Amino acid sequence: MEEHRKRFKGLSGGALKMIAIITMFIDHLGATVLRAIVRLPSVSSVPESQKMWLAIYNLSRDIGRLAFPIFCFLIVEGFLHTRNVKKYAGRLFLFALISEIPFDLALKGNVFYPDKQNVYFTLFIGLLVMVGISYITENGTRNMSLAILPIAVGMVAAYYIDTDYNYKGVFLIAVLYLMRYTRLYQCIGGAAAVSWEIPAPLAFIPIYFYNGKRGFQLKYFFYWFYPVHLLLLHVAAEYLVPVLPL
Repeated sequence: MEEHRKRFKGLSGGALKMIAIITMFIDHLGATVLRAIVRLPSVSSVPESQKMWLAIYNLSRDIGRLAFPIFCFLIVEGFLHTRNVKKYAGRLFLFALISEIPFDLALKGNVFYPDKQNVYFTLFIGLLVMVGISYITENGTRNMSLAILPIAVGMVAAYYIDTDYNYKGVFLIAVLYLMRYTRLYQCIGGAAAVSWEIPAPLAFIPIYFYNGKRGFQLKYFFYWFYPVHLLLLHVAAEYLVPVLPL
């Protein structure tokens, strides 16, 4: 046991990304394919079958709650370590645009659904909020109370265009950034900020064990995974599920 503890050196950024991607996939699998299965006449008409599939669906959504806090933590780490914030922001915004149609198709059932925007927009706004806080607290007046200005603007923007997790997601990113100096306090603050969505606070267990190292890097795989998996899940829910022998 002691030897095993010595070998464990924490979780790298790459490992956290994989945890986030796997839990996100499970969440979206539930929101698309499993939801479509629950709605099948052959399932909904049989109480035992419907109960079983609903339990699987609910479990998938609970597991998926772990993904977003990890992505928020990683966006903070990305901002702190990027060499070019403009390029970083540009990539997030580009993939926000690329992901919008797959997001609308998979989770809203329409090619264009203007009332809801994908999570890349939330992360993009959160990044801009950190840029604003950094400018005010490090290059400006150093008055921490003024940090509320970019946070408020970002939260209002996310609420107005209704990004995924909207103002709550932007607030979480701001909390993680402001409390970045102490990992324990950062995790406690982050868990409190998502306490409205159980079991999301559990995401801060792996985050606490982040070792500060980048780990394996598949940068564009992580960027592309979001829109591609949403599109594939939409196809599966729309065309595969109806012909399943259930």
